[in-house]
Amino acid sequence: MEETESKETKSPSLVLTIAAVAVLTLFAGGGGWLVGAMLAPPPTEKTETAEIAPNATGEEEVPKIATEANGIVELEPITTNLAYPSENWVRLEVALQFDGAPDVTLAETIHQDIAAYLKTVSLQQIQGPRGFQYLRDDIQERVDLRSEGRVTNVMFRTFVIQ
Repeated sequence: MEETESKETKSPSLVLTIAAVAVLTLFAGGGGWLVGAMLAPPPTEKTETAEIAPNATGEEEVPKIATEANGIVELEPITTNLAYPSENWVRLEVALQFDGAPDVTLAETIHQDIAAYLKTVSLQQIQGPRGFQYLRDDIQERVDLRSEGRVTNVMFRTFVIQ
């Protein structure tokens, strides 16, 4: 008889537990909604943005920070395969900061030099944060040698390995 009584007392306990969890979940969801509504800023009708002049194609053009007027030249993206494994590709976009007026001819020479260098690099050399830092240091050293000190900084904009 004791076994049947213990089974009967477990059933209502399970139902009560499920009901209590459901009620607490509803209260927690409602409380979260209420706090979110109090903390979130009210939506505005119209947000004001800076006016940007449309270009010749009719699209709006975002002003660039990296311009030749600032002494910065963005190089064309470099896409090449690695030395090993040759199935892996790397895409690199860099910008060069010149000391004084930028030299576009020198920038193109540096672009070709970086592209040639990337073809000699293996995946194992550039894996992880330390490998990326070594790659940055190597490219900076090559740029310093090519530019004879006229390029003060090499800025990595994107770096993707596929």
